[in-house]
Amino acid sequence: MQYAHRATLHHVEFYVSDAEARAAEMVEVYGFRVFGRNTADDHRSVAVRQGDITFVYTQALTPEHAAHTYTDTHGDAPAVIWLACDDARAAFQEAVAAGAIALQEPVEDSVSRCVTATIRAFGNVRHTFLQWLPGADTKHIAPGIIASAQDRPNEGVGLLAVDHFAVCVPAGQLDATIAYYEQALGFRKIFEEQIIVGRQSMLSQVVQNAAGDVTLTIIEPDTTREPGQIDKFIREHGGAGVQHIAFSCCDVVDSVRMLRAAGVVFLSSPDTYYENLPKRLSLRKYDVAELRDLGLLADSDHAGQLFQIFTRSTHPRGTFFLELIERLGAETFGSGNIKALYEAVEQDMTAPASGGGGTGREH
Repeated sequence: MQYAHRATLHHVEFYVSDAEARAAEMVEVYGFRVFGRNTADDHRSVAVRQGDITFVYTQALTPEHAAHTYTDTHGDAPAVIWLACDDARAAFQEAVAAGAIALQEPVEDSVSRCVTATIRAFGNVRHTFLQWLPGADTKHIAPGIIASAQDRPNEGVGLLAVDHFAVCVPAGQLDATIAYYEQALGFRKIFEEQIIVGRQSMLSQVVQNAAGDVTLTIIEPDTTREPGQIDKFIREHGGAGVQHIAFSCCDVVDSVRMLRAAGVVFLSSPDTYYENLPKRLSLRKYDVAELRDLGLLADSDHAGQLFQIFTRSTHPRGTFFLELIERLGAETFGSGNIKALYEAVEQDMTAPASGGGGTGREH
């Protein structure tokens, strides 16, 4: 597998009901900047960027566009994870030969000077291979979207890149999904965990591409225990999908403070978590008091430490939120944090009057 396994993350495309509104939220609250727009007969797209993170929000303008059915089924959600590669045709052919499900044969766009080809990822989410051809305008962000002057200068809030995607799949599909990525795209498994939260449990495995910039934490409910939050996601979302996207940052304390000031609501953990933290971890950065004040969690793996926090989901269905993570050498995930993070989600889900709009902003 010469080309498919070398594909790297290019951008994430969301299908949404209002592209301008979703982009505006990321600009005004999360410190992104609008990087380009495109309006065609059947859709409108807005691209936003911060650091190495590029999100494209696409809104259907006719019932025939794929975003129309997608948002009816799933609400606003990540729909296409675009993968840059040297040869889209070869990557597509290799992946399909290895078992990937073909959705769109390679197509050359003579205007944008690129080749695209699409395979199934999980649920209704897709992967599109993208190859820029010689002579392509370097201002192209994505096919049909050319970088434009910024709507307004924005220094951001310290978000660097997409650290990982958390993906929920129905019970019984975890092993098959992992095998699909290992065989069709050459990903490797780097972590696995059973997460017990009260009377429910979830099974998780993590796969990563060769470049290390596409990491998928894939989770299924454990049917030997009571139904829980993963079952609820599958039901409310309408099948498998991306539950959250994590952003890496260089100073998570500073980023959380700026986002809280902008109105983002983060999930919290009980005082006992912070009382026990010094007993299990000698912090290399920050202190327990500031972690407690902001609700940040700390953990470690074989290679270093990490600090994490979830935003409160304000998606109308409660099926999407964001995460911030800072790694001090850590390469995978800490078992203590995973349990605490999902306990915080469970606590928020069962609290009265939780829910609302899109990515964690208090309205």
